[in-house]
Amino acid sequence: MPPVDRQAIGDLYLRHHSWVVNLLRNKLGDREQALDLAQDTFVRLLRSELPAHLREPRAYLATVAGRLCLQHFRRQALERAYLDSLARLDPLLQPSEETRLLVLEALDAVGQILDGLGKRVREVFLLSQLDGLAYAEIAEQLGLTVNMVQKDMLKAYRHCYAAVYGQ
Repeated sequence: MPPVDRQAIGDLYLRHHSWVVNLLRNKLGDREQALDLAQDTFVRLLRSELPAHLREPRAYLATVAGRLCLQHFRRQALERAYLDSLARLDPLLQPSEETRLLVLEALDAVGQILDGLGKRVREVFLLSQLDGLAYAEIAEQLGLTVNMVQKDMLKAYRHCYAAVYGQ
């Protein structure tokens, strides 16, 4: 990966930071959270391969910020679901705060990996791995052939392997 042009990102920051904050504040309804995600937007640019010249910098920034916003909402939904399930547990079986945070981090990591799959591939994968359905059952439920289910599972396994092992 070519080196990041820190000067170009610094210029983007100076010219568009407040615009990104306002964009995110409108989506989130919270200025502090908007400031955090705006900062994450520019950090993401520092870690990525920024195109040499951005014809529409605000469109690019809106895309990056929007993706971070979606990740934020997904994480909030996961956290709510997890905390709801914990609320139904006997108080003596409640995990420690440290364990709760570790589980939430793991759920977030899995969610990010699954977000990289296409909708149908993700659905096939989850039906197989979470619901324990056989390929024939998945095929019947989704109106696919068993061969398509096998191909989708292969895509899912390859994607997960690449995400975990970086290949």
